[in-house]
Amino acid sequence: MKQKLLVLSLLTIFIFSNVSSSFAMDPQYTPKKLKPLPYAYDALEPYIDKETMVLHHDKHYKSYLDKFNEAIKGYPDLYSSSIYDLLTCLDCLPSEIYKTIKNNGGGVYNHEFFFDIMTPNQTTLSGNLKKAIIEDFGSFDNFKDAFKKASLNVFGSGWTWLVSNDSGNLSIITTANQDSPITLNLKPIIGIDLWEHAYYLSYKNDRASYIDKWFNIINWNKAEENYKNLAK
Repeated sequence: MKQKLLVLSLLTIFIFSNVSSSFAMDPQYTPKKLKPLPYAYDALEPYIDKETMVLHHDKHYKSYLDKFNEAIKGYPDLYSSSIYDLLTCLDCLPSEIYKTIKNNGGGVYNHEFFFDIMTPNQTTLSGNLKKAIIEDFGSFDNFKDAFKKASLNVFGSGWTWLVSNDSGNLSIITTANQDSPITLNLKPIIGIDLWEHAYYLSYKNDRASYIDKWFNIINWNKAEENYKNLAK
């Protein structure tokens, strides 16, 4: 009798333990939060005005994030995945949300990268990144000219990036819309947003001036960090 009670007791504990574990492991939906700017809205003036930064961060970036959160809400298996993980494995996504994640997840990732690669504090290109730029482009001026030329050749909305492959070799690429280099297995070092909402209030259709001014607020310390951290 005692043996039967012991078996029953152990069985009850086993069942309760598994049910509890099941509940504990059940994924809960937690929307990804809007990342605040790392500086004040007016901190990048006169190169980028306050109104542009407010609209860019609070409206455009937020819109991408809201649409991403709404898309992911119905897929518990994806709750624990970062946006980076999802964008680097787009073919792993359910077909019905592939485009939404590609566009809006890309919009979130790209904008967070863009905001972080700018700073109101003056920084200087140095270290291993400087050596790599000179080695791969001949000089910083050559790099800057090539970057500007690529940016001016982007038709419509998109981005220009300085990227590195796994070997540390640098190149300049452009992407359309909110496509991101990470989907191509490339590591972004710096990137400029060429959508009109990023510059039109101050520069109108003068994209060239926007690009030139933008070089004054690049966070080269962050760029050097990005170059060092090639392995995600």
